[in-house]
Amino acid sequence: AQMTVNPKLMQRIRQDVQSMHAYAIQDSVGMVKLDAMENPFGLPLELQQQLGERLGKLALNRYPDGRVNDLRTALAQYADMPEDHDIMLGNGSDELISLLAMACDVPGATILAPLPGFVMYAMSAQLQGLQFVGVDLTPDFELDEPAMLAAIERHQPAIVYLAYPNNPTANLWDDGAIERIVQAAPGLVVIDEAYQPFSSRSYLDRLGQHPNVLLMRTLSKFGLAGIRLGYLMGPAALVHEIDKVRPPYNVSVLNAEAALFALEHAAVYEAQAADLRAERALLLDALAMLPGVKAWRSDANMVLVRVPDARAAFEGMKRQGVLVKNVSTMHPLLANCLRLTVGTADENLRMLAALQASL
Repeated sequence: AQMTVNPKLMQRIRQDVQSMHAYAIQDSVGMVKLDAMENPFGLPLELQQQLGERLGKLALNRYPDGRVNDLRTALAQYADMPEDHDIMLGNGSDELISLLAMACDVPGATILAPLPGFVMYAMSAQLQGLQFVGVDLTPDFELDEPAMLAAIERHQPAIVYLAYPNNPTANLWDDGAIERIVQAAPGLVVIDEAYQPFSSRSYLDRLGQHPNVLLMRTLSKFGLAGIRLGYLMGPAALVHEIDKVRPPYNVSVLNAEAALFALEHAAVYEAQAADLRAERALLLDALAMLPGVKAWRSDANMVLVRVPDARAAFEGMKRQGVLVKNVSTMHPLLANCLRLTVGTADENLRMLAALQASL
């Protein structure tokens, strides 16, 4: 029997937290899992054994040490970080997003982002007690530049998030619009490049031109969603301030070593990303042939589609053992939309067959 919690005790827990929904993770046992933009490829057996040996030798009885700095150096080199910039690590990008809200929690601070977008931008603001301002994209998921500039002027946000490409719409926005937003922003602009391995463009070459821009990336889409490792690059003086709110041992020795190992074998992951980009092109071609389905162009390892009835299609696909993400209720602009992760050739064929049968 479940123990009932004393109502007086519940009064000690924030009312807004009690009325929130926890981030839902779908049960995927026995399913073709195409709901969370994971890389579908595991490590080759030989590399599994090498990694296992390395992890087995770690001093798990000690707190993380300088090895984390080796990882910072390796990531800075891998990402080609500009001069006089620094890098900070997070337990996934999710933690970095929370830490940014904490660091920028000055009285009256606002966090601003286009909608639909990544749910953690708004959630981090709410949990930190900050105001969140969402600015709707256009019906074709482009930045509404006049609305963004008006909202920046009005709210003077501490942080503006721009995902490049965006989740769940998978598109890259107009570079001119991004530059004008960066110039208008009075606070930080965080360019979130979670899907960079699949993207045709990066903001990296412009990073050094702005004193207020931070570039955030993750190893999740690189192929390591399970190790929870995100990183943030920006002007050193700025990163040093944000780094003060980071828990001292936020990246475990296991996570750090697995990430270093992956960077040493970056070519394996680059081949996987190339494979997924090729599969994405085939998937988009196949979706274009399905009557009643609209698919948007993608620069990520996901494709947003609009179907006649998202709920029926989602449930139908689930009954056939294929799990995708029903995003149709997340925002009015996403009416009847599903988000499909790009999987292996076989997974994509099964997904297409399930979708076709469920329309």
